[in-house]
Amino acid sequence: MKTIGLIGGIASGKSAVSAALARRGAKVFDADKIGHQLLDEPEVRNELVERWGPDLLDESSRVDRKKIAARVFQNTDESADELKWLEELLHPLIRQRIEREIADIGRHWHLASAPSAIVIDAPLLLESGWNEACDVIALVDCPREERLRRALDRGWTPEEFTRRELSQMPIEQKRRWATHVIDNSGTLADLQTQVDQFWNDAVAEPAKDPLAEGP
Repeated sequence: MKTIGLIGGIASGKSAVSAALARRGAKVFDADKIGHQLLDEPEVRNELVERWGPDLLDESSRVDRKKIAARVFQNTDESADELKWLEELLHPLIRQRIEREIADIGRHWHLASAPSAIVIDAPLLLESGWNEACDVIALVDCPREERLRRALDRGWTPEEFTRRELSQMPIEQKRRWATHVIDNSGTLADLQTQVDQFWNDAVAEPAKDPLAEGP
């Protein structure tokens, strides 16, 4: 069972690739989603409120993620310090949860219900050293212009896109770590073809040739 690390730029389409891999039997761990879930944990929420004040909460007393983003993605020394603090709070908890679930999968790998691969989709996978636990590192590649267009479609501003991009490792540096590249610059159909090729090359077990095994 292969462990796949997904990397790529902001709005490159990692979620679409994760979904395509999940349809092929992979178990996907989305670090962003896990991080969002952890924000509602009382211990984490209390830490955030203690540092940033009760105004961080919405009308339902839940952490407002937009207010967090406004604090940590300003491309200033102060916001960089706040982002570093947030990462130091959340990343160990995210990693613990993922490692715990992967260990549970490992105990049941022989069952028919076991996933055919594990996918770790984490924006800071390389920066956090999670790549060391991966057999394969797949870069989801897409031109910056197209990624910006997708981010604008989500309701982001160009400034927000740039700020978030600057908080991550440059794409060309990520590319040097990749063992495979999945091109997501075309249509959804094109992407499915790319994912099929990646799955066959990196994940699927090669068919055994009975003649090669001898009598």
